[in-house]
Amino acid sequence: MRRTTGRLLRGLAALSVLALGATACGSSDDSGSSTKAVSSADIQAALKKGGTVTVWSWEPTLKTVAADFQKKYPKVKINLVSARSGDKHYTALSNAISAGKGVPDVAQIEYFALSQYSLTKGLSDLAPYGASKLASKYTAGPWNAVSDGAKVYGLPMDSGPMAMFYNKKVFDKYKIAVPTTWDEYLVAARKLHKADPKAYIANDAGDAGFTTSMLWQAGSRPYKVDGTKVSVNFQDAGAKKYTETWQKLIDEKLLAPINGWTDDWYKGLGDGTIATLTTGAWMPANFVTGVPNASGDWRAAAMPQWTKGGKASAENGGSSLTLPALGKNKELAYAFVEYANSGAGVQTRISEGAFPATKAELQSPSFQNTEFKYFGGQKANQVFAQSAADVASDWSYLPFQQYANSIFNDTVGKAYISGTSLADGLKAWQDASVKYGNEQGFTVSK
Repeated sequence: MRRTTGRLLRGLAALSVLALGATACGSSDDSGSSTKAVSSADIQAALKKGGTVTVWSWEPTLKTVAADFQKKYPKVKINLVSARSGDKHYTALSNAISAGKGVPDVAQIEYFALSQYSLTKGLSDLAPYGASKLASKYTAGPWNAVSDGAKVYGLPMDSGPMAMFYNKKVFDKYKIAVPTTWDEYLVAARKLHKADPKAYIANDAGDAGFTTSMLWQAGSRPYKVDGTKVSVNFQDAGAKKYTETWQKLIDEKLLAPINGWTDDWYKGLGDGTIATLTTGAWMPANFVTGVPNASGDWRAAAMPQWTKGGKASAENGGSSLTLPALGKNKELAYAFVEYANSGAGVQTRISEGAFPATKAELQSPSFQNTEFKYFGGQKANQVFAQSAADVASDWSYLPFQQYANSIFNDTVGKAYISGTSLADGLKAWQDASVKYGNEQGFTVSK
């Protein structure tokens, strides 16, 4: 990645939620990258000496991982701070970087937000620690998200290969075949809503993450990033595939106008009025805790395809563990990150419900043969593992994706509540993203 301009840094730092920190982006020494390799002997010596590693993460499985790591290395203290997530997490992290103090040694960063911090030199390059040697351990989507050429800005923590969860009880009741293409999905949506006007094939009130994942699967590549040179274009063939089909679902009122993660959403998933949910493979645990009354009703299937017989998937969600450039105890911090995301911590996290980004775990018989009681005994991990293998690795997010997502409802979201078409909404999102990026010092084209 190229060095950012002062204008870019000042512009991003001016936004509290997106402040990426001028302090972390000054001299070349601030980049966190080191031309000197850190040997395994250096890391072992640090572990033997001990110290404290402060980790900012909302991932609940890290609590057990941290405890196990401390047992293995009794002179190391893992200070796990998990009081915030989402925008609050990034606000705190960005403000700490900007202030030059209180920066954690390890920070969880979602894939879509990673480039904002790496581009502004806020993260350490992990390649000198040996991270690049781990590339073959991970599936293509997550590794693509954390790496940039020879540089590695985090180790994949989990992944979100997409699947279509469907209510088998509802499909059986109305004799609806499980759709394998999006055209069949549209037919199923019509049949279901005709049979029961209170039932919908899915909920969708407009969601940036879902939309970008759908575009990803359709073959659209709206974002191209080369350092501070960026292009945004939602007019390609893949985007048109998506908008043409989804517009019909919106126009025919076949989607429940319900936002995800709300009480109405959980209720709809539980009572059958929302019949499918296309999302990341991390969802099963949320079904178990959030929709316990529908246990046995739901199953997992591959995402419907845009072309019959096709094999394409996408990621939805997922995050990495990174080393902020201004953090301390780099050898200890890296040792913990590798343990959690590549070592013994992976199995610990899987046992507590996390979905892995590592090939060995995804392909292992014990993982693939796990029976999900909630899904009627289905070996759903086989669906998820195949989805992970089918994710194209050439997707990019904007280096200001958080801002772009924040204006989604003001642009694309209008297609769900007014006469604005989905295609026009995407065009408005494109124009607003281009305008913002240029204002921040990027060179953005359409």
